[in-house]
Amino acid sequence: MDYDTYGSTAVELAIDLANADLAPDDGVARFLASHDEWFATGTSLDLTPADVEKAAVTARLVRAVALAESQDDVLTRLNELLALARPRPYATDHDGELHLHYAGPDAPALEQLTTTVAMGLSQVVVQHGWQRLGVCSAEGCDDVYVDTSRNASRRYCSNTCASRSTVAAYRARQKS
Repeated sequence: MDYDTYGSTAVELAIDLANADLAPDDGVARFLASHDEWFATGTSLDLTPADVEKAAVTARLVRAVALAESQDDVLTRLNELLALARPRPYATDHDGELHLHYAGPDAPALEQLTTTVAMGLSQVVVQHGWQRLGVCSAEGCDDVYVDTSRNASRRYCSNTCASRSTVAAYRARQKS
């Protein structure tokens, strides 16, 4: 699967958000700080408690899109996520390459995050199909992933989970 660089990294941000541990009091703040390259220079990453809850809602909606089992479910959940977005795209060359950003540089951090995540995820779903989103099949793992394989056959979030599952299946066969 081939998709544009900015869109691909925006969907990776969405996946990171869906898989992040936001439960601790500082979970959202730690997530924002670890992804600060996504925010316009000078954007305050300080969020109100209401903003923290809204970030968690965004994360849950990304996960819900990946968990959907039909196109209708995906559309419903994706549209819920898109309803939170405030797209104000603009072209930039801040990194030496011309590309679009989905949220204005003066937008608050939560708006930049939600809009980028919603737009990145929707681009993948619309251009490559909702089946490209999934949840890891490995025992004990529920990480969300985007299937970038050529034939859309990915079942695991990482090579680690795939290997662990393969070894577990092998050992189970050897026991019986």
